[in-house]
This record gives sequence, structure tokens and C-alpha cells, in this order.
Amino acid sequence: MNPHTATKPGTKQKDEAPTLDRTTFGHRLRTARKRFGWTLAQLAERSGVSITTISRAERGQLALGYENFAALGRALEMDMNAMFAGAGIKPAQFDGPVVTRAGKGVVYRGLSFAYEFLGTSAAGKQMSPVVGTVHARRINGPEDFARHPGEEFAYVLSGEIDVHFDTGEVVHLARGDSLYYDSSIGHAYVSVSRQLAKIVGVTSGESGHMKSAREAPVFKPVRKAAAKKSGRGGKG
Repeated sequence: MNPHTATKPGTKQKDEAPTLDRTTFGHRLRTARKRFGWTLAQLAERSGVSITTISRAERGQLALGYENFAALGRALEMDMNAMFAGAGIKPAQFDGPVVTRAGKGVVYRGLSFAYEFLGTSAAGKQMSPVVGTVHARRINGPEDFARHPGEEFAYVLSGEIDVHFDTGEVVHLARGDSLYYDSSIGHAYVSVSRQLAKIVGVTSGESGHMKSAREAPVFKPVRKAAAKKSGRGGKG
């Protein structure tokens, strides 16, 4: 190693991606909860995430999967960008193109994914784009399936993955393949190539079309009443 290029322990090289560690994320989560004046139990009730999971996440003892941090973000009215923005960066409404340079997204290591969040400086955007490295090698149980309102897109940059759905369907994707689906269906990604697969993923909120379809009343077919026989015959 060149002594002139070596970095001191605990420091980052200039070209290293900013990382959101569990402790920092936990602090943001706790601060957001306290801002509402909620107890752990109240946040658990509003988000559907267990008290134990929230408590451990707040203390930096647990990395959350997408379903949990998305649910907590919705309950806390916390923009995804505010949750994962780099240190010292306050997301703002964007009035022009937002550029994320190569390797400069904010990295968060989840349960089965390493997420590199892109465009985190833009608050209120309708999509959440990430570059993801799929660490999961198998499905351990129902808890591995994520579910969240909206739609999801995945494009494989390298390696190969199997996307498992809780319907029992499994979709295999190789480099260059892509998949678009309703993310309210339970889904889980697994790397099946020798190297861990890398994907571009995009999640969005529930579209107006999906919401209308979900909320549309179900009409039962109406049977036409049998014409009453008339003693006169012909038209009445």
C-alpha cells in the first residue's frame, strides 16, 4: 500500500459511498417517533411493526428490511429521502434534474439486501430508485416476504436471481432481464449465481389506476326478470 494514499483508521476515502449505519438510522427513527409524542406501542399499532423490532432498530441493534422501514416511514409521515439522506443533507423539493454520481448513493445494509438509495436529496418524489446487492441465498420462512403498497420494478445488472412470490410462483432473472409487478403481493429476492446479484430496483406508491381497481365496488350481474305472460299477447 502506498503510504501517501493510506487513510487513517475510521476515516473514509473520498470516493467511498456514504453509508447510513444502524445507529444513525435508529437515532432518526427515534427522533421522528418522539416528535409525534408516541410510545413504542403507539408506533407499533400505527405501523404494524412489532414493538420489539422498533425498539431494537432504534437502538441500532437490528437492520430493517424494506417492508418494515417503509411501514414505519408511512406511519411517521417521514419521507423515504429523509430517512436515508446523507449526513447533513436535508431533502428539499426539486425544481430540476437531480444527479447522483456513481457510487455516491446512500448505502444501507438491510436484512437480505444492501441498498444504495439514489436521488435522496429530492423530497416527495413519487419513486424510490435503488441499486441493490442481493445477499439472501434462500427463503427461510414467511417472514422473508416483503409486502408494501404500490408497484415495483427490478432490472438485473449482474448475476442471477430468483424472485419468489407468496403465491408460490418463482421468476428467474438473469443479467439484462427485468420484472414489473404489484408489490402488495409478498415477494423475496434470492441470489442464485455464484457471485451476489446486483439489481436496479424502483418502488412507487399505489397508482391511481391500482387504487381505483382495488376500491371499485363489485357489481353482481342482474338477472332479467322473466317477462310476465299477458293474456293479450304481443307488446304491452
